[in-house]
Amino acid sequence: MSAEGQAFIVFSVGMLVLMGVGMNMGLALVLTGAGMAFVLDFWDTQLLAQNLVAGVDSFPLLAVPFFILAGELMNSGGISRRIIDMAQAWFGHVRGGLGYVTIGTAIMLSAMSGSALADAAAMSTILLPMMRKHGYPVGPSAGLIAAGGVIGPIIPPSMAFVIYGVTTNTSISSLFIAGIAPGLMMGLGLVIAWKMQLRNFTVQADAPMPVRQRLLVSARAFWALLMPVIIIGGMKSGVFTPTEAAVVAAVYALVVAFVIHREMNVGDLYGVLVRAAKTTAIVMFLCAGAQVASYMITLADLPSVLTGWLGPMVQNPRLLMLVMMVVLVIVGTALDLTPTILIFAPVMLPIAAKAGIDPVYFGLMFVLNGSIGLITPPVGTVLNVVAGVGRVPMHTVIKGVNPFLITYTLILLLFVIFPQLVTAPVAWMR
Repeated sequence: MSAEGQAFIVFSVGMLVLMGVGMNMGLALVLTGAGMAFVLDFWDTQLLAQNLVAGVDSFPLLAVPFFILAGELMNSGGISRRIIDMAQAWFGHVRGGLGYVTIGTAIMLSAMSGSALADAAAMSTILLPMMRKHGYPVGPSAGLIAAGGVIGPIIPPSMAFVIYGVTTNTSISSLFIAGIAPGLMMGLGLVIAWKMQLRNFTVQADAPMPVRQRLLVSARAFWALLMPVIIIGGMKSGVFTPTEAAVVAAVYALVVAFVIHREMNVGDLYGVLVRAAKTTAIVMFLCAGAQVASYMITLADLPSVLTGWLGPMVQNPRLLMLVMMVVLVIVGTALDLTPTILIFAPVMLPIAAKAGIDPVYFGLMFVLNGSIGLITPPVGTVLNVVAGVGRVPMHTVIKGVNPFLITYTLILLLFVIFPQLVTAPVAWMR
């Protein structure tokens, strides 16, 4: 067997084994990369160290820690709660209204934090107890919250788009624009799925709020609502780059939490910074480890092997997209979104480009598929967050999320059949 074939076996089998024993994903990527270097007779500890550093030595990647910090500040500084209060004021009196509140909140939070985990944690903390109190079934409620959380990586600003853009050298600003319409369509899909779910149970609705009180609650959420306007408007107008937008988001959330809402003090800031630093360390180590594996994958010319397998489909872009989406759905059951991007995006994008598929459209589809993987068992990171924060058995959350998982899968299939649903809004917004 050739060295390249051995390298492929080392990578695929090595990742499966290390994931199976529960090893940290970043460390697993480093070890498989080192194993590939050994069989390729390219072993050099200095080269491995250089690739580890190169994996995080990127200006656009600076957006990741600042978006993570912004999400933590939003949850601790009352920004997320005010968004939920406003949605509750306008939709709480409708039958099943707390479900619509969850969907509306998910969309609005997505336009601020860009993190599925942060959004799901915030909604699980506040909305799930409210839904329980009003007699909503726990399974569908937790499932809806989990499904709403994964809109976070799609609507800008999005950490997933930042990582994908850096990894594949795709315009992050274009990816942000591409995520707006699909993110709203995901919200609409949840509305339809939730309405169908309401046939199966009876729930208690709140009394309608007076219009004056609704306006007062909405006014309290003014500074929270201004955040996505500043971030998206600033990027769209060219005032700042996506990386700078992350810094603006973090500073804005800090000022609102300390000066305007006054729900945080210096003591609270320490805990926020520690949580943000821990999450950042996990993501950045993943990026560093993926660079080692990616370098060796390129050296072994594994993309050409995959191209040979998928080559006959290059003449049919839709069929190629469908096959790649099926592969990513399978991958998403075992891998989190970030490692999926870091490992598979550099391999698959050249094949898509050869078939004439728009790179921004492919990036949107890739991240959307990986986001759906966040609510796909057995790994399902967002499912774990909702189950842990909401104190709900995991099997209950999995059962509750299934109708919404089917909805997202149908939306993904719709985008494969009609790519214009993604590309046309991007062309119009440009």
